[in-house]
Amino acid sequence: MRIEADLVLRGGRIWCGAEIGAAGSLAAFGGKVLATAANGDLDDLIGPRTRVIDLEGRLATPGLYDVHLHLLPLGLYMAQVDLRPKSAPTLDALLQAMADRAAAQPKGSWVIGAGYDHFKLDVGRHPTRTELDRAVPDHPVYVVRTCGHLAVCNSLALQLAGIDADTPSPPGGLIELVDGELTGLLAENGRDAVKAVLPEPSQDDLVEAIERAGRYCLSFGVTSVMDAAVGMRAGFAEIGAYFRAKREGRLPVRVDMCLLGGDGGIAERCFEAGLVTGTGDAELRVGPVKIFTDGSAGGRTAAMVEDYQGGGKGILCLEDGALNAFVERYHGQGYQMAIHAIGDAAIEQVLNAYELALAARPWPDRRHRIEHCGFSTAQQIERMVRLGIYPAPQPSFMYDFGDLYVDVLGEARAAGAYPMRTWLSAGLQPSASTDCPVTDVNPFPNLYSMVTRRTDRGTLLGGQERLTMAEALTAYTVSSAFAGRSEQEKGRLVPGQLADVAVFDTDLLAAEPEAVLQASCDLAIKGGEVVFDRHAMVG
Repeated sequence: MRIEADLVLRGGRIWCGAEIGAAGSLAAFGGKVLATAANGDLDDLIGPRTRVIDLEGRLATPGLYDVHLHLLPLGLYMAQVDLRPKSAPTLDALLQAMADRAAAQPKGSWVIGAGYDHFKLDVGRHPTRTELDRAVPDHPVYVVRTCGHLAVCNSLALQLAGIDADTPSPPGGLIELVDGELTGLLAENGRDAVKAVLPEPSQDDLVEAIERAGRYCLSFGVTSVMDAAVGMRAGFAEIGAYFRAKREGRLPVRVDMCLLGGDGGIAERCFEAGLVTGTGDAELRVGPVKIFTDGSAGGRTAAMVEDYQGGGKGILCLEDGALNAFVERYHGQGYQMAIHAIGDAAIEQVLNAYELALAARPWPDRRHRIEHCGFSTAQQIERMVRLGIYPAPQPSFMYDFGDLYVDVLGEARAAGAYPMRTWLSAGLQPSASTDCPVTDVNPFPNLYSMVTRRTDRGTLLGGQERLTMAEALTAYTVSSAFAGRSEQEKGRLVPGQLADVAVFDTDLLAAEPEAVLQASCDLAIKGGEVVFDRHAMVG
């Protein structure tokens, strides 16, 4: 019986994945890759119902897999005040943006902004409580730094949260005081009291956020994501929102749900419901359990062995015994784990916990992960290889925050951050992701950073860690699929794997690095169907 393909791509360069090379045409059937051809086309698979797309010389790759971002929070964030440097480059612009939003809302309602980077503001510091008070006197204000680990509040927000100058900083957190007065700055667990009084999004809000953020991801050729802390904003309701989005056809991208664990998380309730790692299908699947152990290097809250320039070693969010108990529990329940650790002190704490759990209950190829893993030592990398622990880094941090790392850690320590070449050479298969909305889901700065090790200001940091473009694309495709335990179904364009494809207007494999920053995704294909077409949107 003759098979008629649902879709045929031809007339361009189709990069099929690591160690496979390029094809000239590809056929998809039933949502999967049916065949590829190195030269010529696949005319014998084309029938009257086949959609044939002429690539016109463009590059096609496996759909990108951002294996650590925050999809649902991104969708909520997109409805908040945009305070990223390109939108609010100065303190005055930030304050005006918050005031403008407040003027459009009922008095007393929360005004929330996100994405500011104090290092890139013209004043080179965080906004303060009193400045927010002057700009927005009649609304509670919550402004989140780009890393997501620090926030600044005005006086009304702190009052609603029950925080005053006598409130002590909680374990694993900071409520900043200067000369006995609240500055409004809160870090890590110090934000919990405010987060507890923020308005809860409705189920409709959550589903709309998933759909909004998913479509944004598709516009960059990202067809798969891991939401890296499901339950962080609205608890177990987020699980219901994801299943509803899938049921209603409003889940644009393939999603792995990384469940928030630890105190206040949802992992225990998910386990009771039978939602363990691997449950689900290619559209929506339960992934690892997430725990936070430290903060961000740019915010000086990542836990370091040596002091930051100017003093301080960051914050460890959990004591050793508490982390060890959580890891032992989730490991024993059958979960893969994905623990946030950026500083070398936090990475050491996580490796110790993993080693204890694996020794007590050996489990080959569990693929526990260290999310970010920004400042790992040579000895820690050796332990990761021995234990089968994998890094889940964001090379885009070097592009967006590399100069800040130099400022807070010095050039030598900054140059050793996110050592992609070292990890790759050690066999650790580093993936690539953005932690969006910490950095934008846009993959091109990520790819640029991997092949150049240059920041957005042009600073070269650790040139020995550069990758080739093919290696960078591998990190974004099959290595991310490996990190998500799904390399048998996606990450390469070979017969039997999912027909998820990204088509770019620039041949990333041949272009100069600076041209990569200007590239665009023209088409995103998921399961053999075009789900994003830039030219159709423009037209």
